[in-house]
Order: sequence, then C-alpha cells, then structure tokens
Amino acid sequence: MTAKATFDKSKLPSRHVSVGPDRAPHRSYYYAMGMTAEEIAQPFVGVATTWNEAAPCNIALARQAQAVKKGVKAGGGTPREFTTITVTDGIAMGHAGMKSSLVSREVIADSVELTMRGHCYDALVGIAGCDKSLPALMMAMVRLNVPSVFMYGGSILPGRFRGRDVTVQDVFEAVGSHSAGKMSDEDLHDLECVACPSAGSCGGQFTANTMACVSEAIGLALPGSAGAPAPYESRDAYAEASGEMVMRLIESNLRPRDIVTRKALENAAMIVAASGGSTNAGLHLPAIAHEIGIDFDLHDVCAIFKRTPYIADLKPGGRFVAKDMFEIGGVPVLMKALLDGGYLHGDCITVTGKTIAENLENVTIPTDQEVVRPTSSPLSPTGGVVGLRGNLAPQGAIVKVAGMKKLTFTGPARCFDCEEEAFDAVERGDYKAGEVLVIRYEGPRGGPGMREMLATTAAIYGQGMGDQVALITDGRFSGATRGFCIGHVGPEAAVGGPIGLLKDGDTIRIDAEKGTLEVDLTEAELAARRGEWKSRRHDFQSGALWRYAQTVGDAEKGAVCHPGGQAETHIYADI
Repeated sequence: MTAKATFDKSKLPSRHVSVGPDRAPHRSYYYAMGMTAEEIAQPFVGVATTWNEAAPCNIALARQAQAVKKGVKAGGGTPREFTTITVTDGIAMGHAGMKSSLVSREVIADSVELTMRGHCYDALVGIAGCDKSLPALMMAMVRLNVPSVFMYGGSILPGRFRGRDVTVQDVFEAVGSHSAGKMSDEDLHDLECVACPSAGSCGGQFTANTMACVSEAIGLALPGSAGAPAPYESRDAYAEASGEMVMRLIESNLRPRDIVTRKALENAAMIVAASGGSTNAGLHLPAIAHEIGIDFDLHDVCAIFKRTPYIADLKPGGRFVAKDMFEIGGVPVLMKALLDGGYLHGDCITVTGKTIAENLENVTIPTDQEVVRPTSSPLSPTGGVVGLRGNLAPQGAIVKVAGMKKLTFTGPARCFDCEEEAFDAVERGDYKAGEVLVIRYEGPRGGPGMREMLATTAAIYGQGMGDQVALITDGRFSGATRGFCIGHVGPEAAVGGPIGLLKDGDTIRIDAEKGTLEVDLTEAELAARRGEWKSRRHDFQSGALWRYAQTVGDAEKGAVCHPGGQAETHIYADI
C-alpha cells in the first residue's frame, strides 16, 4: 500500500497538525526533527512503550519499538515514538512504594491519552512489560478508539537454582525461609543472583503474563505475540508485524471498540480462569470495560471464572512458566483448547480482521506435553480464580485457588491496620496456625493505592505456614501469591466496610467452593460496631496519592477514577 493511494488525511485526527496553510507552524516542528514532506503527509502513528531502566520487565521495549516503527513505515505510515512511566511491582513490593503501583495504571492510561490527544496521532501501537502497564495501554486504546494494536514485551527466562526452574516468587518465599532460620545468608544470596537471568516480565502466570494472555484473547494483539520471551529476536518480527497491522486497521477503520465487546471481555475472563491467572484481572477487566461504558464488574468476571475449567498448569499454582507454554505453541494453544471445548466466543473479531475462530483454525494442540490440558480433562472443573461474597464482603472478594487442595478455612481473626504491621508479625513468627490474618486500610482509598501483599504471603510460605493460615485484605495480592489469600474485600475499611469492624478473635469462615466469606457476627452486632467506628486519616495528604484517593472508586468496579464511557459526549478518534 502507499500513503497517497490509501489514506485520506482529511478524515484523520492528524489533519489538525499537518494539513493546510494554517498548520505551517506545526509542520515547521516536524521539519526540525528531520521529517520529509512525504512523511508529514502520511498518517501519524503513536508508538508507545513503557521502556525504562527501572526493571527487567521494560528494558527490552526500546528495541521492540524500533521494529514496530519499521512496520509502520512499510505500511505507509509515520511512526512517532514516545514513552510513559511504569511502577515495577517486584521492586515496589513490601514497602510504601507499592502504594504507587495501581495508581500507575491510571497515570499510564492518562499520559498515553494526553500524548495522543495533544499531537493528534491517528493510530496507536502500545508495547508494555510490567503488570499495570498492560491493562493501562489497553484502557488507553479503547478510551481513544483509534486503530490500535497491543503487544507484550515478553517474559523473563526462568532462572536455575540447584537443578530446578525458579522465578522471583521463589526469592520472595526464600525471605520467609531465611527469617525462619531455614536458609542461610549464602543460599539466599546465591538464589537472588540467578532467579532473574534476563530481560522480561516475571515468568509465572502472574499479572503480566495473565494480562498478556488477555491481550490475545480480547483481540487487541496479534495471535502468538504474547508468547516469546523478551530476549528472543522473534519478538522483533511480531513487533514489525504489529506496525504493519495498525496501518491496515487505519485503512479498514477497524477500531478497538469494534473488537472489545462484551463477548470479548468474557473471552478474556475465560483465559484468566483457564490459566490460573492473577486475581488482579478482577480489577483490570472491569476497568477496560468501564472505558467503553460496558457494565462488567468483579461479579461478572467471577461468574465466568466459575464456569470455566482450569487447564494450564502454570506457576504459581502449577509447574510451568511462560517459556514452557511458548514452546508448545503459546497462547493460541490455550485458546484453541478452550474453543474446542465450547468455551470461547469464536465469532469475536480481532486486530487481524479475522475472528478468533479463524485465527485459530490451523492451530493444533500438541499431545506430547503437559502444560495445557483439554477441557475434558482439566486440573479442576472451575477456574483457578474464585469470587467470594458474604457479610464480610458485600461487594465481593477474590482468591486464586489454582493448585490448592483445601478450599475451606475457618479461624479467628488477627487484625492488622497496615501491611507493615502484618509483615513484622510474620517475620517474628508472631502468629499461630489456624488464624485468619486480616490486613485492612490498604484499599484503593484507604492505602491509598491498594497495595499487593506478596512480601507477607511469600514470607508465610517460606516459613512453611502457607497452608496453616489464611489472609484477607481490602488490598491486593500479586499474581505470584499462592495459598488461602483473599483480596479486594469490599467495601474497604476506609469507608466503613465490615473488614474495618473486625476485632481479634472474631470467627471468619471462608468457603471457596460455595463462594462465601463470612464473619460470625449478626447484622445487629455489625451495626453496633459501625456506630462506634471512626474514619482514619491516611498519611498522604498531598500529591499524586492524595489526588488518587479523592477520585478512585470501589475495587468491585475496577478501582477506576473517572466516569467512563457511559458519560462520554464524544470520542477522541472522531475529532
């Protein structure tokens, strides 16, 4: 295709900065950057990455962006690269820095929106690495509704420690073993030196790889693009193809909201359930839906989890990592297993211009592998993630049950009003088998920022107590968390939710088979405690975290910060 033959700038947003005599000042800036008149006359494609030197998750994205730009140019477009922030959970974890993590999802989406709006770009290719950056870019794509292609930057290679594959999860759990005297300083050091051997996002089915699977299942990414580990040069071919594809989308005017429908969101939830994915998907899928104005909350997500079989044997609940799934054919193999089992909506359109079923037509499921099972022989008949509800969580809660054998737990509450209190108690061994550890005032508003609790849960596992206690929080858990760890409990403590009314010794009953989370208190007893409850003032009374706390909503609806698609009067793509 050629720009002159295919694209009419009079119908594209970039006409506002590149067409006509009154845009001569704007064009002078483009000439200043070495652009030619031909390039200025072509569609402008934003190539957004979360490249930075914060963590291995993002370090390879600049290379992949160059390949995307090559594809855009081959398709007759003019790529304009820009970057945005990330907060990398593996480094932010276990201290106050984690309060910034979920907030970064909104900042990334907003910054991409503002860059696209401010410069009137016609299309978007987004490449993301660490956890929140994946849903954030997808949120920006459906918010803007310009032709868009998403691409995952790839997972890290597994580390090797004493003859076995390891991930950063093993290092977090080793901290608990060390604190319990089960691991020496030398062994901990040896493990930390080999656990993360390359560029790329965490290798298990944690949040990044979960949302990477979502990107293919929801239709915003090229089939197979989520699979190859970050160091593999084959990623560059997918990046180039993504750049070429976005130009075809401009030509056909196929937009994200044509792709991300209610059924596509259901496909996304199915891939999370089938892979034993991160509980964070219970936040991110509603947030993506919210951008379009589709009602798709935590309960809708969990209903799909309940009817979808768990078939991919991936860490942390299973045995394998992302590289293993890539080697048997990647995400398309998992999708094909679900489609053949009658689960996926095969008629959903994707960025290829073809449907899910058409994309998967020639995919075969290898029989000589144990990573992905057929739906007729699942690891469990319901998904690896379960929703809970009850008098302790009227707005719901979520737990990853992948790999768990016992799905019920009853015990006395042990209450902590922040993660640091809980972690200090765990590190000292100041807790008992049978207790339900309660970490509260860590919700979206109360934290603020809804921290993940991997440092605490991993330490419990490292001490050998993972199946001896349960943990509930109005905060979140990492996709690497395992054990009876219930997050997203709502309403959160900061707004007077029942979790904020608990006292040490209250009996808590968790049943992941029935989907219930209850405390043995009557409504009258809860009401009496609510009358005595007083709101707390958090420590962030200015800056970004203060602003977030003023606008963020409930976890049940995705912890979103603006009215969303239902309040729109116009869409950026139509300017």
